[in-house]
Amino acid sequence: MPAVPAITTVETIGALLFALAVLHTFSTRYFEQLAETKTAHSGLWHLLGEVETVFGFWALLLLVFMAFAQGWGAASHYLDSRRFVEPMFVFVIMVMAASRPIMQLGSDAVAITARALPFPQRAATYFLSLSMVPLLGSLITEPAAMTLAALMLRDEIFSRGASNRLKYATVAALFVNVSIGGTLTNFAAPPVLMVAAKWDWSTSHMFFTMGWKAATAVVINAFVLTMLFRKELGRRSVADASSRPRVPGMFVAANLALVVAVVVSNHDPEVFMGVFLIFLGLSEAYRRHHDRLLLREGLMVAFFLAGLIVIGGQQKWWLEQALANLDGSTLFFGAAALTAITDNAALTYLGSLVEGVSEEFKYALVAGAVAGGGLTVIANAPNPAGYSLLKDSFDGRSINALGLLLAAVPPTLIAMGCLWGFRGSIAEVFDLELWQLWFSELDRPFLFLLILPFVVAAVGLWAERDRRDARSDSASVKEN
Repeated sequence: MPAVPAITTVETIGALLFALAVLHTFSTRYFEQLAETKTAHSGLWHLLGEVETVFGFWALLLLVFMAFAQGWGAASHYLDSRRFVEPMFVFVIMVMAASRPIMQLGSDAVAITARALPFPQRAATYFLSLSMVPLLGSLITEPAAMTLAALMLRDEIFSRGASNRLKYATVAALFVNVSIGGTLTNFAAPPVLMVAAKWDWSTSHMFFTMGWKAATAVVINAFVLTMLFRKELGRRSVADASSRPRVPGMFVAANLALVVAVVVSNHDPEVFMGVFLIFLGLSEAYRRHHDRLLLREGLMVAFFLAGLIVIGGQQKWWLEQALANLDGSTLFFGAAALTAITDNAALTYLGSLVEGVSEEFKYALVAGAVAGGGLTVIANAPNPAGYSLLKDSFDGRSINALGLLLAAVPPTLIAMGCLWGFRGSIAEVFDLELWQLWFSELDRPFLFLLILPFVVAAVGLWAERDRRDARSDSASVKEN
């Protein structure tokens, strides 16, 4: 049995700082409250209350410690060994996807599709923002899908007096659906991208083994929430027609071509940063077709992800050991739990370092990592982008981490049920004997977890209908 390498002091400090950073993400509201009461240093407390600054702040402390303990040369070498392509890409695609030409295109696509659905307009828009747009993440990448969906939900739903219950349920489902919605291809979801080349996973392999199950979960999550909140969505006021002139089709097409170029070159920062500079030039030359670009928001999200990469690089010693000693079922649930406290792309990358693993191990690792991608802000790389765009719609201009975690449990369980319950290719869905075998061998605890979200949804629908009937009867009595 190979000897376990000794844990270095830097690794120990890195793990400690990582734990403090995770704790910090759950405590940002406390710092926001300090900013309101401690006026002498309100700026500092407000900075520490921003989720986007959390991992960058603790990563800076790690680099300072490394510089004092090992010298600046060692700290600089460690920093140079990190790859920051993902933060750069998320920044670029977030700014471009949130521009008015791309938002107009996305909104038009949703509006056209909404007219074909048997829902009122606002409920249909809500359903598509939580289903169609996250699934488009498999083509336009998850950060772009997150940006488009978050802006649509903010402008169409959150800005019109939505309840906190609706907001938290929506953000949680959005984070889960974007995390799993990018698995229909092998290039859009960061956790898949980390292992696709090494494990030779093609787009067809992803769709037939994992993608269709993820799509099923996305639609179920969106449909359940639409039905649960259909009355509240119906009460939301209809959006006023925009007085701004529409962006010309040719200019939309030009911006779309630039977005496609960035998506295609997502591994090459020299290329997509050059394309981004062209986009900035066009936006400056045609200001009348653009709103304010989300440069500050994009930079804050990139800072968050860069800090996560720096401090996450010191977690390999315990994460890799934890993953290597798990069987398929335990690995799936363990990965879903671990991704709540570490980026799921880092989790799958560390798992890919384990040699000689089975196909079940590979599937369980990736499926578990994406299934848990909505539990916290740090679980999936696009989550900070959604958080940054939606947080101002919440009380205190902050999304409570515990509230997000609790709200994400039901959609996460649905995602886990689809991804782990429907194992195999899409052809097996129509094999009745396999269905019977699956149910006969299903663990009772897992069966309980699989059925629980549907029971909760059914009870919620029944309770809502009962309350509606009671209000209707009360109104009738008053009229008589």
